[in-house]
Amino acid sequence: MNATIKTTPEQRLAKLVDALNAAFNKKGCTVEQAFGEVTLTVPREQLLEVAFELYGSASIFSFDLLIDLCGVDYSTYGQVEWETSSASSSGFGRGVNRDSEINTKAADRFAVVYHLLSIENNVRMRVKTYLDSEHPIVESVMPVWPVADWFEREAFDLYGILFEGHPDLRRILTDYGFVGHPFRKDFPLSGHVEMRYDPEKKRVIYEPVSIEPRTLVPRVIRKDNRYMNEESN
Repeated sequence: MNATIKTTPEQRLAKLVDALNAAFNKKGCTVEQAFGEVTLTVPREQLLEVAFELYGSASIFSFDLLIDLCGVDYSTYGQVEWETSSASSSGFGRGVNRDSEINTKAADRFAVVYHLLSIENNVRMRVKTYLDSEHPIVESVMPVWPVADWFEREAFDLYGILFEGHPDLRRILTDYGFVGHPFRKDFPLSGHVEMRYDPEKKRVIYEPVSIEPRTLVPRVIRKDNRYMNEESN
């Protein structure tokens, strides 16, 4: 029987944290354990080298599966746009102006997050690397985990993150002629253009957006009696 089956999840995570610190501290990596999860933050220059060390049966880590890969835009991290002081006198909602300052020049504006699984050691972890706004580019991990192919294309399409060495980096969810990257915080919720069918021209045409973007907040939040005790009733 595999010895890892006899250990608890907490013991496996503690062992993983010790091994990560021993292997990657000298590479400028940091290890964080919180909420039963382990995150390894890697400088983007070291990402591919660290990925090779995390992968494979010859490694003490054996993270042979890349479960997911995604992008993150931290330009408005910590800001709140949903707080309002009053509701409008008409309609069923109130609008919030999207006036939050977006720091598009932040040195660590973007991040790429990799979710890994080691079947042999029965443990999961997260790898994160930060990218600046001016040059959001990092090496592709396809030489390590080929399954990253479409994940990296999705991050490129939605965030504009470039993956150096990817053999076919092109859009995967939006149109080929789509303008911008829709998951960036500075991308308008209504988009840049709207489309409609023109019966006279007998084709679909694109026009500038005619609606004003705003965030809707519920006007009334009612208490649910199912979660109220008998005294409050």
